[in-house]
Amino acid sequence: MLVNLSIQNYALIDDVSVSFSNGFTTITGETGAGKSILLGGLSMVLGKRADLSSLKNKEQKCVIEAEFDVYKYELQPFFEENDLDYEKTTILRREILPSGKSRAFVNDSPVTLDVMRALGDQLVDVHSQHQTMQLTDNDFQMKVLDALADNAENLSGYSLELEKLRTVSKELQKLENFQADADKEHDYNSFLLKELEEAKLKEGMQEELEEEYEQLSNVEQIMEQLSAGHQLLNDEQLGIVGRLTDLKRALQGLMDFGSEYKSLYERIQSVLIETDDIASELEQLQEGVEANPERLEVVNSQLQQLYDLQKKHQTDSVTELIDIREDLSQKVDTVANIESKIKEKQEEVNAITKKVDAWAEKISEGRKNVIPKLDERLQVNLSSLGMPSATFKIEVNPSKSFKTNGKDDLVFLFSANKGSSYGELKKVASGGELSRIMLTIKSILAEYENLPTMMFDEIDTGVSGEISNRMGEIMQQMSDTMQVFSITHLPQVASKGRYQFKVYKEEGAAGTSTQIKQLSADERVRELAEMLGGKSLSESALAHAKELLQ
Repeated sequence: MLVNLSIQNYALIDDVSVSFSNGFTTITGETGAGKSILLGGLSMVLGKRADLSSLKNKEQKCVIEAEFDVYKYELQPFFEENDLDYEKTTILRREILPSGKSRAFVNDSPVTLDVMRALGDQLVDVHSQHQTMQLTDNDFQMKVLDALADNAENLSGYSLELEKLRTVSKELQKLENFQADADKEHDYNSFLLKELEEAKLKEGMQEELEEEYEQLSNVEQIMEQLSAGHQLLNDEQLGIVGRLTDLKRALQGLMDFGSEYKSLYERIQSVLIETDDIASELEQLQEGVEANPERLEVVNSQLQQLYDLQKKHQTDSVTELIDIREDLSQKVDTVANIESKIKEKQEEVNAITKKVDAWAEKISEGRKNVIPKLDERLQVNLSSLGMPSATFKIEVNPSKSFKTNGKDDLVFLFSANKGSSYGELKKVASGGELSRIMLTIKSILAEYENLPTMMFDEIDTGVSGEISNRMGEIMQQMSDTMQVFSITHLPQVASKGRYQFKVYKEEGAAGTSTQIKQLSADERVRELAEMLGGKSLSESALAHAKELLQ
C-alpha cells in the first residue's frame, strides 16, 4: 500500500510530503485547488511520461517519491526478473531535470520507464474519469470475466503456445515464400550448376592447364633448345661433359700433394656428376617432348571454358567458382527438398494449433461458467445504486481467429430500464450510469485481484444524494481488503473515509502553491459543512456534517 508521497517542484507544488494509512481515505478540495495535480504527481512515479511543463521552477529539478509497503503482495519474482533489490518497503523515485531529461529509480536502482510502469501497475490501480470509458472496451470486459473465472493460469499457457504458433507460422510462411521465389529461379540455377559441375573444378587446375598449354603450344622451340643443350653437354670433341672428364683426369695426380688439391679435385668431380645428371635429364625430356595437337585442343577448350565461366560469374579464380557451385548446389537441393520441409513445418503448425485451441477452450469454458454469477452481482449492486431495472446481456461466442486473450467474441450489452432494448454500453449508458457500473465492477474485481491500492478520481461524478452515499459505502467495504482512495466533491462520499485530506491553494510572496493536509475531526466537520452549504456555515449544515460522520 501507499505509505508516503513526496512531491517537489511539480506544477503548483513547491514541496509536499504526506503520509497515508490503510483503509479508506478521501481527498477533497475546491475545484482548481490541485487535486488532479496530486494525482498527476503520483502517476509520474507509476510510469507516466513527463515533460518540462511539469516543473514549477524551470531552473530546478522535480523530484517525486512514493513509498510502498509491498511485503504482502508476492512481488519478489518481479524484482528478481528485473535485477532489483527487493525491500519490504519499496521506494519509487522520479526525477525531471531542467534539461528535460527524466530519470526513474526503484530502491535507488536506475530503471527504465517500462519497468517502473510495470511495477506501478501491480501497486496502484488509478481510476480516472477517462478510464470509465474502458468499461465499454471488449478487452476490459473480458478481463473482468477472466478475473472471476480465475483464468490466469489458462491465459498464461495460452499465451505461451500462441507465441510458439506465431513463430512457427512465420517460419512456414518464409518457406512458402522461398518456394514461390525459388521455383522461378530453379531451372536457371540448375543450368548454372550443371555447367559448373561439367567443368570438374578443383583447386589449382587453372595453373596446371595454363602451364600445359604453354608447353604444348611451344613444343618445337622446347625440342630445339633441349637438343641444343644436350649437344653442348655431350659433343664428342667440345662437349662440356667430355671436357670436364679431361679436367678431372688432369688433376687426379695432384690429390696426393695437399688437401687444397684434393678439395679442388673433389669439386670438379661434383660438378662432373651434376653436369652428367643434367645431360641425362635433357635427353629424357627431349625424348618425352612431342607435338600433340589433339591434347592441345583439349587443354585450350578446358581453359576457354574456365575463362567463360569466370566472365559469366564475374570472378577471376577457380576457388570462387567452386564457392558459387556449392552455393548453387545448396539452393537447388533446398528447392528439391522444400516440399518435404514445408510439409514438416505444416505438421508442426497443426500440432501447436491443437494446443492453443485446447487452452482457448478452457478459457472460454471458464468465462461462460461465471457469466451468471457476474450478471447477478451486477444487477444486485446496481439496484442498490439507484438502477433497479438495470440488466445485462453477456454472451461468449467462438471467434474464427486467435486473439491475444483467447478465441472468443464477447457480447456485453446493457439495458437501464425495464422494457428498453439492449445496446452497447457506450451508446445507451449515461455518464452517471457508467460510473456506477464501473464502481460495481471494480468492487467485484477487488475480491479477485491481489492489488494493494485503488485510487478513484471523482468516480461519483454525475450522482448525488442516497446514491452517492451508497457509492461511498461500496468503497468503504472495498477498503476492508485493500487501501482505497477517493478524490471526491461529494460530502456523502468524503464522510465515509477513515481519513480525510484536503487539497488547497496557498498564496505567498513567491506565488501560489498547492498544499495538502490531513483533517482533524473538527476540521472534517467544517469541510463537510462547506461542501454541503458553502462558505457561510449554517447550523443545519454543521449538524448535517456531524450526522454524516456518525
